[in-house]
Amino acid sequence: MKMNKTRLLEKISIQSGVSLDECGTVLKTFEKVLSEELSRKIYRYGGWILLLTALFVSVTVFSQTTGRKGRPVQTIRGIVIDGDSKFPIPYATVKLSEKEGAGTITDSLGRFSIPQVPVGRHTVEAAFMGYEPGIFREILVTSAKEIYLEIPLKESVNELNEVIIRARTNKEEAMNKMATTGARMLSVEEASRYAGGFDDPARLVSAFAGVAPSVSSNGISIHGNAPHLLQWRLEDVEIPNPNHFADIATLGGGILSSLSSQVLGNSDFFTGAFPAEYGNAVSGVFDMKLRNGNNQKNENTIQVGIMGIDVASEGPLSKKHKASYIFNYRYSTTGLLNLEGGTMDYQDLNLKLNFPTQKAGTFSVWGTSLIDKFTSDFEKNTEKWDYWGDRSESRDKQYMAAGGVSHRYFFNNDASLKTTIAATYSQLDGGATLFNHSMESTPYMDLDSKYTNLIFTTTFNRKFSNRFTNKTGFTYTNMFYKMDLSIAPYEAEPLEIVSQGKGNTSLISAYNSSSVGLTERWTLNAGIYGQLLTLNNKWSVEPRVGLKWQATPKATFALAYGMYSRMEKMDVYFVKTKSTGDQSVNKDLDFTKAQHIMLSFGYKISDRMNLKIEPYIQFLHDVPVMAVSSYSVLNRSDFYVEDALVNKGRGRNVGTDITFERFLEKGLYYMISGSWFDSRYRGGDGVWYNTKFNRNYVINGLIGKEWMLGRNKQNILSVNLKLTLQGGDRYSPIDLEATMNHPDKEVQYDETKAFSKQYSPMLIGNYTVSYRINKRKVSHEFAVKGLNFTGAKEHYGHEYNVKTGRIDVSDNSTILTNVSYKLEF
Repeated sequence: MKMNKTRLLEKISIQSGVSLDECGTVLKTFEKVLSEELSRKIYRYGGWILLLTALFVSVTVFSQTTGRKGRPVQTIRGIVIDGDSKFPIPYATVKLSEKEGAGTITDSLGRFSIPQVPVGRHTVEAAFMGYEPGIFREILVTSAKEIYLEIPLKESVNELNEVIIRARTNKEEAMNKMATTGARMLSVEEASRYAGGFDDPARLVSAFAGVAPSVSSNGISIHGNAPHLLQWRLEDVEIPNPNHFADIATLGGGILSSLSSQVLGNSDFFTGAFPAEYGNAVSGVFDMKLRNGNNQKNENTIQVGIMGIDVASEGPLSKKHKASYIFNYRYSTTGLLNLEGGTMDYQDLNLKLNFPTQKAGTFSVWGTSLIDKFTSDFEKNTEKWDYWGDRSESRDKQYMAAGGVSHRYFFNNDASLKTTIAATYSQLDGGATLFNHSMESTPYMDLDSKYTNLIFTTTFNRKFSNRFTNKTGFTYTNMFYKMDLSIAPYEAEPLEIVSQGKGNTSLISAYNSSSVGLTERWTLNAGIYGQLLTLNNKWSVEPRVGLKWQATPKATFALAYGMYSRMEKMDVYFVKTKSTGDQSVNKDLDFTKAQHIMLSFGYKISDRMNLKIEPYIQFLHDVPVMAVSSYSVLNRSDFYVEDALVNKGRGRNVGTDITFERFLEKGLYYMISGSWFDSRYRGGDGVWYNTKFNRNYVINGLIGKEWMLGRNKQNILSVNLKLTLQGGDRYSPIDLEATMNHPDKEVQYDETKAFSKQYSPMLIGNYTVSYRINKRKVSHEFAVKGLNFTGAKEHYGHEYNVKTGRIDVSDNSTILTNVSYKLEF
């Protein structure tokens, strides 16, 4: 019996690459009785009481010993899949870095588990004959939650006797293997680590080249494009703007995302020339995924901070059938406070249920939703009425929800079909009122809009060989809308209908996309996308092509081209004017169209250091503009349009994105990204102007350092800093005469010189400091996150001062600090 155990250990050691002594230690650990008594800590929370209680209990726990020698340990689990077909790879080797030695092999379903991994940073490597090795570097292992990794491997296009081992780091490429240029993978771990992220993926991508950040809004402006031109996707479905208080400060923006990093999986962010499967977008695409919950054990998170209270949980629905759940609920602490001058209340919920079956494929149910309530009260003391806004009050409610049922079925090891039936809903109910000195009120604006989309989408993916993969997809979206927007043209005048409509229409799209390995060094990605809007029978057919050349093991060159189009928001099609009465003047608007050309040069300086340079040019045409005017939807920031538009505008964005990055190693990472660009547009008057978002340059510098502290080096202190220097906000000169002649003294601008002026450059500084305490099966994290500690000012236009008779600049320096405590168990 002793000889049999020895032989067994030798066999495991050979197959897994783990030393014989370590295999014996692991076996002894499993033979022990794992029934140690675990104290349960109950936290009673409610506003700041929760934070104070958590601080007291955590300090008490920290002063105690763990009761075990060495650092706490955790399990790394996951699955190894073919990067093209997504089919599991059985019997692949998975191990920690060479220094650590621990490893295993995947089972017949591609699953693996590495137990007894000490807390801290670890590198996971996966390999299988005929595939290029895959590396997930610096994975953070904590004591409270198991780590689950989905490791895609790329099949080598070389013959076996010519294989060149070229390991691929998980962050070097997008998850979508058909992306040629302008793509970046966003990892969940980065979302919680990068300074300025605020656990918000929308703010995190502002560190990437080509993106201009904002402080008060997380609207994403790519290469000088307006934020509303970005497409948000979740689980392969286009969703409404998922930001709290969306579209108020700027169309396409908000305060923070409703999608929590607690439930998000690794996602892709595209800044140009994206593959054929992405349509109805001209600026970029944020393709987000929800991760599956732990199907082996329950794991929970409670987080409380100045910005809100989060409760998250995940675990098995059925251990036998590997079904799982995950959800996160957040409620704003601002909703518990009575703020002077108004209230701001928000909450959101994200969830995913996963149901794998043996023969019928995998089913999943997913969803995200938010509720926002905002009120601003007018100044009761009339002597303090300096501006128009001092005597106005507003009431706004916003609702957004998106959810669906998805099914993926593998026909064999090279073909799969994914089908999703989903629905999205958004509603904005708001109004504004003006008061006079007699405290009499008159309505100034009334808005009630509801949009519901029913979506059916399906994609067939087949890997024909190690050189050829094809995707074919179809999407049908039925859009139901009801909108009523009325605005008073001047104070004390009755409301007039600006946009009104009710009904339904459809957007139908299809695509075919292929990736072909021409040789071991050349890869061709090509496809075609088409869409039709049944409201007015406008259609578009768009070719996409990209070519990549692996010149050397370290140097890569790529070139991509594509045509793109995007429909306007539904309210634009139903604008009404005094002269047209009940006629909708924009109902026949065509799509905004664009052509992208992007070059890319990537150089792998070392295993942990990359350089990427991407020059690009984007041409826009058929852009909706006002005839004989400088107005263009490319500058749109307001949530409504009230004028007749024609598809005669143009645009041009040209620039270069540069990223120099050192991935996390020995606790240190840094990244420098820069964008130099020029963004112009041509209005209905035929004149070329700067776009509103043409800042000309954005330079980001990020750096972070981690230290393993504590008696057993089990706790983590993390300090992260981000500095951004970018061109100032653009604005048009004031038309003083027109302003003074306006009945309400509303500031008027000289549109013949649109956006010709620019404020001073902005220096935005963000920081994150966190300390994680790892106990056995429990972890505590204290964090302080600061946004714009440099006090950079943003400008929102101009206001007429009724007391001084002057026109003042409306600006503000938004500085946010979030102190939070997180408990994971």
